[in-house]
Amino acid sequence: MVSESRAGGARAAAIRDTLTLYLRRRVLVVLLLGFSSGLPLLLSFSTLSTWMREVGVDLTSIGLFSLVGLPYTVKFLWAPAMDRLALPPLTGLLGRRRGWMLATQVMLIATLVGLGTTNPIASPLMMALFGVLVAFFSASQDIVIDAYRIESLEETEQGAGAAAYVLGYRVGILAAGAGALLLADSFGWFHAYLAMAALMLVGLATVLLSPEPPAPALPAFAGEGSAEKAAAWFRDAVVAPFAEFLARPWALLTLLFILLYKLGDAFLGAMTNPFYIDVGFSKTEIAEVTKVFGLFALLGGLVVGGIMVRRLGLMWALLICGVLQAASNLVFAAQAAVGHEVWMLVITIGVENATGGMGTAAFIAYLSQLTNVAFTATQYALLSSFMAFGRTVLSSPSGWVAEQLGWVPFFVASTAIAVPGLALLVVLMRLFPPSPVAKKPAEEPA
Repeated sequence: MVSESRAGGARAAAIRDTLTLYLRRRVLVVLLLGFSSGLPLLLSFSTLSTWMREVGVDLTSIGLFSLVGLPYTVKFLWAPAMDRLALPPLTGLLGRRRGWMLATQVMLIATLVGLGTTNPIASPLMMALFGVLVAFFSASQDIVIDAYRIESLEETEQGAGAAAYVLGYRVGILAAGAGALLLADSFGWFHAYLAMAALMLVGLATVLLSPEPPAPALPAFAGEGSAEKAAAWFRDAVVAPFAEFLARPWALLTLLFILLYKLGDAFLGAMTNPFYIDVGFSKTEIAEVTKVFGLFALLGGLVVGGIMVRRLGLMWALLICGVLQAASNLVFAAQAAVGHEVWMLVITIGVENATGGMGTAAFIAYLSQLTNVAFTATQYALLSSFMAFGRTVLSSPSGWVAEQLGWVPFFVASTAIAVPGLALLVVLMRLFPPSPVAKKPAEEPA
């Protein structure tokens, strides 16, 4: 009885300590910043594509609009400047991290309002311009929020902070997806984007009410030897992470795999919202099924994918999840054949989001394993940017393909597009055989 009582007390204490950890101010700040980071992501393309298709914009143009997300793919180019340089007078008033965050958030509010004032038919170029600006300031905000999160949390808080950030990020995506569609259905697109801009005030208030984290002093580039110091800084911050990765065996083959693994998903994803509109689903139905229900299906898939990585090993989990996420595209072909049936849409979204979440969990674990601890942040940004290049640039012809083939053949084609990435994964598994699950993960690159 005494031992059981002690065990129960220990469990209660552990739960209490966990709850206390998640309720710490620093962790709650990261939660709110995660919301601010996730909110703009869909507004520059996915939600925008629904608006465009609703007013009759052709699929080829909508597919090309995915290129407005290019800033997410090349954000590593200006990340060193935001990491090291001051932004007068904001950095003097708020500190380097909070100053940059405030600047990007103010610009996001302005560009979201500007995007809401455009017209897909009358001013497509102006809409594209504002879409690029939203993506640029959103990617820039991500850079500085990641730095703030890492620097503001203690070592024991990093795990809870990461979980809180992902939760806030997903809630932000839900607001920009389901929330914006529901508002647009009731009040119109301008008021929907105006409301999304207002929600950015959550992040802005968080920045103003939060402390500046301790950070290394800014490097000095003025005075004697400044050119040499700048060159040394450039080598360490930019060149070294590239050089270290490219020196590894089969580095280019690995990069090609990163580019191709989620390409079938990206090709499909660029056209899903226009497809829903064409089939006849209302914005409310799209919001309730694809955004709200879809979020829970995605989170379930992420959990299952994480368990598969742990139980099966990383490479086998990548392969199995990759096959499932490719096959799930065929469910959209069935949806196209069935037409406007909400029950079928629930099945379609459940299968697609769950398998997509599984593949994402395994893929993120793979990218994390590839990073060298000496260049963790920079190399991860580089690898994720390379992945995003496939999502934005290589998927941009998807609208043209859909118009040429029709919906059912398009979804079959998107499944076929996933095959080269899976074949390349099999090659990598032969080059670097997976380690037994019970052993410590191998040190060499996978």
